[in-house]
Amino acid sequence: MKAALLVMALCGFSAFAMADENTNQAATQNTPVEQYTYGTHLDIAKVISMTEIPDVCHVVPARMVYQDSKGVEHILQYQVMGNGCENG
Repeated sequence: MKAALLVMALCGFSAFAMADENTNQAATQNTPVEQYTYGTHLDIAKVISMTEIPDVCHVVPARMVYQDSKGVEHILQYQVMGNGCENG
């Protein structure tokens, strides 16, 4: 009985999580992508999401979705070194 209640609770929670994710995706689809350059002023109050960095050994594009101090959502694209390089 407890297992059934736990499964029902987890299913309900995951449905809310998916709904929230769809809302965030809809909001970011209308937000223009800003390109980071050296000296760009960043007003980051809350990071919403960041892309996974692939296991490659070269520079790859990455994105960060964040809210500024006024609550406005931004998408920032920048370059980052992949996680696939060996130190040797």
